Amino acid sequence: MSDLIKTELNDRVLTLRMNRPDKKNALTQAMYIGLASAIENAVDNTEVRVLLIAGAPAAFSSGNDIQDFLQSVSLGQESPVLRFMRALAQFPKPAIAAVNGLAIGIGSTLLLHTDLAYAGEGTRFQFPFVNLGICPEYAATYLLPRMMGHARAAELTYFGEPFSAKTAYEYGLINAILPDADVEPHALERARKLAQQPPNALRVTKRLLKHWRQETVTDAIQYEAEHFGPMLKQPEAVEAFTAFVQKRKPDFSGFK
Repeated sequence: MSDLIKTELNDRVLTLRMNRPDKKNALTQAMYIGLASAIENAVDNTEVRVLLIAGAPAAFSSGNDIQDFLQSVSLGQESPVLRFMRALAQFPKPAIAAVNGLAIGIGSTLLLHTDLAYAGEGTRFQFPFVNLGICPEYAATYLLPRMMGHARAAELTYFGEPFSAKTAYEYGLINAILPDADVEPHALERARKLAQQPPNALRVTKRLLKHWRQETVTDAIQYEAEHFGPMLKQPEAVEAFTAFVQKRKPDFSGFK
């Protein structure tokens, strides 16, 4: 396992940590492979009863590493990104997220595929996809409106503005807000308690909770990817990403 993705198994809780704090846990293709592999391996590991996903104190994840993503992006069925998305979305055991600092892009959308999420008071969430000339991913266009209603989902995705832990809690994206220093200990305590529950009963309950939407979620992940990929090469995204690299405000005034 790469130093950028660390795993630790204690008390039947597998902690999966994104560990690139100097880059605010911006995810590379190699990191997606590490995340996917760890989750896939945990499926049949009877020593793992609960998955806990964590980041760094200042950043859960700031989303994709733009340079790496544009150089190696592939959204085919076996791409690292889609492999990770499927692995977490289909994970049969309880999955918990401990969120601090930045949760941007996939740093926020992956919470739609955990069972429980706890965030620090200072956490800043954001769905910046439209701002970058692309569309949301990870079944967000299906799950967000059903979680919080169309109006709220539209406001968060159309404008792509940062929002607080308070808003995330009110909209149902997270389970609780805690002092930043207490987030991971609280999430770990919850994970350990779940690990003491009857494991088959938990798996069956999770399967039933997700049964009514699982096929649609799987379809939505692929359908969004089919739009997302081509949009990366279109002029709006080129302008947005060029502006990001040049540290200037993008200009969309000439687009139709």
